[in-house]
Amino acid sequence: MRCPKCTFLNDKVIDSREAKDGDVVRRRRVCLKCGYRYTTYEQIVRANLRVLKRDGRHEPLDVIKLRNGILRACEKRPVSSEQIDTVVDSIMTDLDSEYDKEVPSTIIGEKVMERLEKLDEVAYVRFASVYRRFKDVNQFMLEVRGLIGKA
Repeated sequence: MRCPKCTFLNDKVIDSREAKDGDVVRRRRVCLKCGYRYTTYEQIVRANLRVLKRDGRHEPLDVIKLRNGILRACEKRPVSSEQIDTVVDSIMTDLDSEYDKEVPSTIIGEKVMERLEKLDEVAYVRFASVYRRFKDVNQFMLEVRGLIGKA
């Protein structure tokens, strides 16, 4: 690993521990030339899943786009960044274990809605209104009534 301070290529790992429920290894390192200490993270490189869109197009699965969609639904709600990261990580873990190369966008949307319903009902309805393309207030009210019926 190249030292971020002096760019020397030799370092020593002084501490390793698991992070993110064992999905990531956090390593503390020290440069053998300048003594600078820094942290690196090691994780499995996921397969490049592609998304099959409703209109038949294919595009690479973009984790940032997924996170931004969830973030938009949770805007001005009492949902922390850590909770959003947890939702994104759990969806990505599911997709990696269930699909090899291609995943339909409808599956991603359903997984997001499933998790948002448990996390924050307002964020769930916001996401559902865009995902399900509500045409009028009646569709919106049906979704809200469904939530009230579950409570």
